[in-house]
Amino acid sequence: MSFSAKKWVLLPIGVLIFLGITYWIIGLIQYRLNVMDVEEYDPISTLVVPEHPLTRAKFPFIDVHNHQWIMPIQDLEDLVAEMDSLNMGVMVNLSGFRGKILEWSLDNVAENYPERFVVFLNLNFENLDDPGWPEEPLMMLEEGVKQGVKGLKVYKELGLNDQDNDGNRIAVNDPRLDPIWAKCGELRIPVLIHSGEPRSFWEPKDKYNERWLELKQFPSRYRNPEKLPSFDSIMAEQHAVFRKHPNTKFINAHLGWYGNDLKKLGELMDEFPNMYTEIGAVLAELGRQPKAARAFFIAYQDRILFGKDTYKMEEYYTYFRVLETEDEYFDYYRKRHAHWKMYGMGLPDSVLRKVYYENALNVIPGIDPSIFQKKD
Repeated sequence: MSFSAKKWVLLPIGVLIFLGITYWIIGLIQYRLNVMDVEEYDPISTLVVPEHPLTRAKFPFIDVHNHQWIMPIQDLEDLVAEMDSLNMGVMVNLSGFRGKILEWSLDNVAENYPERFVVFLNLNFENLDDPGWPEEPLMMLEEGVKQGVKGLKVYKELGLNDQDNDGNRIAVNDPRLDPIWAKCGELRIPVLIHSGEPRSFWEPKDKYNERWLELKQFPSRYRNPEKLPSFDSIMAEQHAVFRKHPNTKFINAHLGWYGNDLKKLGELMDEFPNMYTEIGAVLAELGRQPKAARAFFIAYQDRILFGKDTYKMEEYYTYFRVLETEDEYFDYYRKRHAHWKMYGMGLPDSVLRKVYYENALNVIPGIDPSIFQKKD
C-alpha cells in the first residue's frame, strides 16, 4: 500500500514537471522562430518631446558633394525645382568624368542653369605608367578649367583598388601623382578627395561591429585586412599628400572618416590649414554627439562645408534638423548607417551661413555670391 501511495503522489508531480518542461521548450522554440531580424525591428518611440521637422534649409546652401551621373543628357528643370524647394542655391556634381562626357555636362549646364551647377573633373590614375603621363592629365585639367570645371574629384579607388601597370596598388601619396596635386594648386581649384572607408569596414564582421548591418547588406564593402593596407595606413597616405602640397586646397570627404573621433579630426584640421571637410553621408556621426559636434563646428566653422552625397530630396530634411534644431531622439533615414537616434546641434546662424554657403564660396572658384545674397 505504501508503494502504491507513493506512486500516486509522484505521478502527478512528474506529469506537472514534464508539462512544465514541455511548455518551456515550446515557448523557447516559438521565441526562436519569431525572432525578427534587426532590419525588420523598427519600434515606434513612446517618447514625447518637442519636434521641429524641417523640409527647407534656413539659409540657401551649396551642396559640395553630389553625384548626377546622367548630367550630359539630363533635363535639369525638375532637379532645379527640387533644389528650390530645399533652398539649395548651387549643386556641385562631382561626377563630371572627362572627355566628351565632361564637355556635354558642361554644355548642358551652360545652356540651361549656369548659375546653379558646378562640375568637377575625374581623372584615371591607373594611367600613371602610360606614355603621356603626367602631361596629358595636366593638360586635361588646364583645358577643363578653361571650359568651366571648378575642381577635381578623387574617388576611393585610389588607395584601395587602383593599380599601376605592374599590378601594384597605387598609394594615395604615390609620388607619380604629385604633379596632379600641384597643378590643382596652381589652377586654384580644390581637390575633393575620398580616401578609404569607415574604420569598421576593416573590423571583424561580428556582433560588436557598428556597421554589421551594412556589411551584411553589402558584403563587398568589407575590407579584408589580409589583402588591403589598414585604415590607418591609407589615412596616413592621404595626410601625407596634404602635408606635401600646402598650396593646394583639399576638401576631405565624409569628415575624413573621423566623424566618430572629433578630437582626431580637430588635430588634423590644426595640422593642415589647407584641409577642409564636408559632412556627406556622415551626418549620423554628428547626430549622436550633438554637444561635441556643436563645439567642433563652432571651433572649425571656417573649414566645414555642406555635403550630402547620394541625391534624394527627402533625406536632406534630416540634415537640416540636425544642423538647425535642438530636437531630441529622432530618426536617421538609413538604418545601416545609424541604428541609433539623432539629436540636433542647434548651430548659431553665423555658423550655419558658413557651413551652408560662405565656406564653399571661399574654396570653390566662380560661384556667383549674389545668389545667396538675394535668398538669405
